[in-house]
Amino acid sequence: MSGHNCEHEHHEHPVGPEAGIEYSLYTKIDTDNLECLNEHSDGAGRSIFKPWEDRLSRDKFVDSDADEELLFNIPFTGNVKLKGIILIGGEGEMHPSKMRLYKNRPKMSFDDTSVAPDQEFELARDENGSLEYPIKIVKFSSVHHLTIHLPTNFGDDVSRVYYIGLRGEWTPAHHHGVTICTYESAPNVSDHKKNVMDDVSHQIM
Repeated sequence: MSGHNCEHEHHEHPVGPEAGIEYSLYTKIDTDNLECLNEHSDGAGRSIFKPWEDRLSRDKFVDSDADEELLFNIPFTGNVKLKGIILIGGEGEMHPSKMRLYKNRPKMSFDDTSVAPDQEFELARDENGSLEYPIKIVKFSSVHHLTIHLPTNFGDDVSRVYYIGLRGEWTPAHHHGVTICTYESAPNVSDHKKNVMDDVSHQIM
């Protein structure tokens, strides 16, 4: 038996003009360094992090390759307080059935997923983005890297994802400037005076 419980809770997401603003964290992803493991087509995993108004579009998606697993390594351009996540999966049995989240573990591989996730969900089939999975904000209050592992689906050999939406707050990363310390290179006059006096005393004696 696993040492952690899957979350079965999900919320009906209110569809309204504010939804696009709430689900704008995709603009804070370091897309150049985002990677999706086991994607069938190179770069397809990046395409599913898109604007809210494009969530129902079927022209961009990612399919798994060797088996049904997918793993996304998502670096942010700052620090994120993650509050909610939406996943629109493929039709029928291609829809992922479980989602595991890891925070601040860059460059994870499938070998690393034996570690217990920071949060895990049993997913429902959701082809229109109406279900939101609530995040434990206390655990995900300062996230600079998010890993999403989709280990299984509802029975197909291939998993498909059309959209992943992230809701939360973003703050710029704190860059600590290098403090340059200037040390006085001039000799300490008092030290030299002492040495001179010692030399003089030695000569007299």
